[in-house]
Amino acid sequence: MKYNRMKTREVKIKDRVIGGDHPILIQSMTNTRTQDVEATVAQILTLEAAGCEIIRCTVPNQEAAQALEQIRRRIHIPLVADIHFDYKMAIAAMEHGADKIRINPGNIGGKERIRAVVDCAKERGIPIRVGVNSGSLERDLLVKYGGVTADGLVESALDKAAIIEDMGYDNLVISIKSSDVMTCVAAHEKIRDRTDHPLHVGITEAGTITSGNIKSALGLGLILGQGIGDTIRVSLTGDPIEEISSAKMILRTLGLRRGGIEVVSCPTCGRTQIDLISLANEVEALVAQYPLEIKVAVMGCAVNGPGEAREADLGVAGGNGEGLLMRHGQIIRKVAEEELLDALRDELEHWEQG
Repeated sequence: MKYNRMKTREVKIKDRVIGGDHPILIQSMTNTRTQDVEATVAQILTLEAAGCEIIRCTVPNQEAAQALEQIRRRIHIPLVADIHFDYKMAIAAMEHGADKIRINPGNIGGKERIRAVVDCAKERGIPIRVGVNSGSLERDLLVKYGGVTADGLVESALDKAAIIEDMGYDNLVISIKSSDVMTCVAAHEKIRDRTDHPLHVGITEAGTITSGNIKSALGLGLILGQGIGDTIRVSLTGDPIEEISSAKMILRTLGLRRGGIEVVSCPTCGRTQIDLISLANEVEALVAQYPLEIKVAVMGCAVNGPGEAREADLGVAGGNGEGLLMRHGQIIRKVAEEELLDALRDELEHWEQG
């Protein structure tokens, strides 16, 4: 499927570029205390290894701002400073090496304070992400639209971007997020033809691993499927590493990113004679170690497994103490159930990418 990608300008963040025809980049946010340099660096390096391409850290105080300098030297991806309320923290973060800042101009004070931030960003060529979400919508817009609405989010974001543009700076990224999926989708549909700034998209406060993944997959699927979005974050209440795997899965499912092994598995049924749930989880963990672009099927029925796995490059099916290893739907080996995972590993080790 081909997407009619929204035409946006390019914004450079350290050595990465978002917008234009560049790939949609995956972001996450640390949940450590930023001033704890060791813990923050360790978490970022773990996220990098998982596929995170832009990382954001909160900067609530001077100590956290100063820590950015040490953190940035030890990581390999762009570092974004998340700022709320105190414009001085935005300036301090840029002075200590932030590659980008995230602010809501509506909560850091009057125009002179905004100008001070903009002047600092302009001097250093640092992009500003203008972030608006349903919880930060101004009172006058809540009254005007009768609550949090897509129109209110769009108007707020464009007003904030215009303030910065009027100060002679347009190196901007916009985000308009809501925890309500359909409000968030509608807001992105409405802003599409009203700006050419790159859009950072996501469902804010999506929830825990299960509910957050469902809401994010639905929301991001509907938004990205319309060609909207240049960088994404799956916001989950949990280990940030989960955000990366979910984001990669969403992009791969939509055909917007290649790379990595896709695992498909059948639901259990009365014919299942193998611990399919454990096997599928073990296979998913195993294939994450291999930089291949193939599909692996995990089937619980040796009767229908070969047929159901025909579209996969590799497949395993088990039942009654034994397992089948398949390549392109054809059975190539029959092994004991406890040897099935090792047989798959051996096949992956010797797989030649076509």
